[in-house]
Amino acid sequence: MKLQKTLKKQKKRRSYRIRNVVRSAGRYRLSVYRSNNHIYAQLIDDTAGVTLVSASTKDKSLAGDIKNGGNIAAAEMVGKLIGERAVEKGIKEVAFDRGPFRYHGRVAALADSARQAGLDF
Repeated sequence: MKLQKTLKKQKKRRSYRIRNVVRSAGRYRLSVYRSNNHIYAQLIDDTAGVTLVSASTKDKSLAGDIKNGGNIAAAEMVGKLIGERAVEKGIKEVAFDRGPFRYHGRVAALADSARQAGLDF
């Protein structure tokens, strides 16, 4: 039980540390959340407190293409989709907020495909 509490505190501390650095960058924030079955991405304007663009493996536009939402291929599709939606709105520069998740696997795949779609971070 003590180990679980310690790990939870470490995860929360890590996400606060990263989020504070990202918010001070002065750009829109590309926030990523991943669960076992899905991955979600949002572009957030922190000054107004508004979500500008979002994409996830639950989107109806990706529903036919994705068989499993919890793998790297699905994360690449979500990254490409959020990059395209952001460029349509005229957003090119963002700050990447990985939250408490390490930058590898699905999170890195989402970031790389968002960069290829036209986002700069």
